Amino acid sequence: MKKVGIFGASGSIGKQALSVIKDHPNLLKVEVLCVNTSSDFLFEAVNEFKPRYVGINFIQENHPLIQYCALNNIELLIGEDSSNKIIEISNIDIALNSVVGSIGLDITLGLIGQCDILALANKESLVVGGHLVEKALKMHSTQLIPVDSEHSAIYQCLIGENPESLQKIYLTGSGGPFLKRDLNTFHLITKEEAVNHPNWSMGPKISVDSATMMNKALEWIEAIRIFKIDTDQIEVVIHPESIIHSIVEFVDGSYKAQLGAPDMRTAIQYALLSEERKKSDFPRINFSKQLSYNFFPVDYGRYPILSLVKKWEKEGGNRIPIMSISNDIVVEQFLKGEIQFVDIIPKVQKTVEHFSNNSSPTREELVKLTALIQKYLGV
Repeated sequence: MKKVGIFGASGSIGKQALSVIKDHPNLLKVEVLCVNTSSDFLFEAVNEFKPRYVGINFIQENHPLIQYCALNNIELLIGEDSSNKIIEISNIDIALNSVVGSIGLDITLGLIGQCDILALANKESLVVGGHLVEKALKMHSTQLIPVDSEHSAIYQCLIGENPESLQKIYLTGSGGPFLKRDLNTFHLITKEEAVNHPNWSMGPKISVDSATMMNKALEWIEAIRIFKIDTDQIEVVIHPESIIHSIVEFVDGSYKAQLGAPDMRTAIQYALLSEERKKSDFPRINFSKQLSYNFFPVDYGRYPILSLVKKWEKEGGNRIPIMSISNDIVVEQFLKGEIQFVDIIPKVQKTVEHFSNNSSPTREELVKLTALIQKYLGV
C-alpha cells in the first residue's frame, strides 16, 4: 500500500487523481490533501478518504472541517505555507503536484527527497525553475514521472530506448477552442468561450493557456528539461482530435506514438501506480469508427507565443521564468474581465522584454522577480 500526497487536490487533476485512488484501494492510500481555499471540497474529500495530514491556505474560522479534523486525529495545517510544512512532517511514498501556476515550484523543490515518486502536473516548476529542479533531483533518489498527457506519452515511448537514439519530439496540440475562428474576431472572445475546450476537461487557467497555446509553449520548455534535448529537436503540430498525445522520432527513421482517449486519468494512473498498468474503465478508442487523424502545421500568426518561446529559450537567462510568471498574472486578469483575450500574449511579451537579462535566477531571485512583475502588471 503506497501512501499518496496530493497538492492542489481541488483542481481538475487533483480530483481525477482521487478518482484513480478510489479505484485502487488496495494499492493507494491518501495520506495528504492540500488545497488553497476550497474548504467545502476539502471537507468532503477528508471525510471520504481520511488522510493523516490536511493543509489549506485560507479557511473561515468556524468551518466544520476544523472541528472534524480535531475529532478524527487528522492534523490540519492552515496558512500560506501549509503545503511546505506538511511536506516536512509527513511521510509519503508518492506525491502529486497539481498546483496551478508558478507557485508550484516551491512545492516541487520541497517534495524532492521527501518521496519516492514525484508525479508532476505543475509544468511551471520546470519552466520557472528547471535548473533548480534538475539540481535537486541529482542530489536525491526521487523519481520524476510527468503527468501532462504529452510528456507522459513521450516518457512511455522512451522506456527501453537508448537516449542517444532520440532524434526529435513532436508535441501534439489540439489548437484549443479557436483553431478555426476568424482572427478579426479575437477581440470579442469571452472568458466563457476561452475556457470551453473542445476535447479536455480542465481548470480555467489551463484552458485559457490552451486557447493561446501558452500551454504548448510551457510544454515545449518542460520537454527540454525532462528529456535533455535541444530546442530545435521539438516541433509542435496541431492534432485536433487529441488522440495521439505525442510522437517520438528516432535516428533510424522509426517513430513511436502514444494514443489514448482525451482523459487525464490515464496519465495520472500511470504515474501513481509507478508505471504499472492496471485495468481501468477509462474511455477507449473505437478504431473501426474513427480511422482518420489529422495533423496541421502551427499558424504562428494565430499562436505567436510558439515563436516567442523558441526565441526566448535560445536567448536564455531569466526570459522563460518571466514568461511563465507574467502569464499566470495576465491570465488571471483576463479571467477577472480586466483585459481582453488579445491582450494576454502582448502583455507577456512586453513584460519579458522589460525584465529580461542573461542570468539564470536563484530561488531567492525568483521570489523578488515575481514581486517586481506583480507590481509592474498592477497586482
